[in-house]
Amino acid sequence: MLELDIDANGVATLALNRPELMNALNGPLIQELLVTLERIKDAPEARVLLLTGRGRGFCAGADLRDPMMGVGLPADERGQRFLASTDTGVHALSRALAGLDKPKVCAVNGAAVGGGASLALLADIVVAGRSAYFQLPFTAQLGLVPDMGGSWQLMRRIGPARAIASAMLGERIPAEKAAEWGMIWQCVDDDALVATSQAIALRLAQGAPRALATLPGVMWSALENGLDAQLDCERDAQAALVQTDDFMEAVDAFRTKRKPQFNGR
Repeated sequence: MLELDIDANGVATLALNRPELMNALNGPLIQELLVTLERIKDAPEARVLLLTGRGRGFCAGADLRDPMMGVGLPADERGQRFLASTDTGVHALSRALAGLDKPKVCAVNGAAVGGGASLALLADIVVAGRSAYFQLPFTAQLGLVPDMGGSWQLMRRIGPARAIASAMLGERIPAEKAAEWGMIWQCVDDDALVATSQAIALRLAQGAPRALATLPGVMWSALENGLDAQLDCERDAQAALVQTDDFMEAVDAFRTKRKPQFNGR
């Protein structure tokens, strides 16, 4: 249900491969994702993750037929099943992906629906094909609320007005509008999606690993911190990074007018 390829440039391409169900998330796929993300985390040759989906959609969200949903159980048992399966399943996946200390690029092909939209937005840089769309059907169609961090991501990426309306109405957000709103980095023609996302991933793979791992935490903390606290955050991160070999390599490369070769030390 997954494809993983780590190329010579350090790009780990991870593809959801359950195309007959638009890569819907079920228990086995989630567990396979958790194991694979741990493998990528521990692989020094993997410097950046490129996440995508096979077939006509990126991810249709949770497979409602899977036992993790508890459909068919009495209400109280259904609630208990969902509590347990969420903590060990979809939310464990969200935490694993968010906690991966390597740059994360997502190439969204086709539909990113429900948990599929949440999954895509956990990436640092999201690129979508022009025919792709994002949709949060949780409330409008299922009587639920967004999960897998979707509420957290949308409130920060597009602001309360758009985030709440999008969640309440459950309407499709075309890739072009998602880019206009700042939900994603870029909308490109469908036939350019693979090349564009690969080029971004390659550029990140050639960057300074420790700085790239530190950057998202610094940037996201700016949404919670006041200026003084954020200045301290920047100072502390910078003080650690100026001690790295990569920083000195960058200084030497600047002086000698060459491209730096970062090694993550």
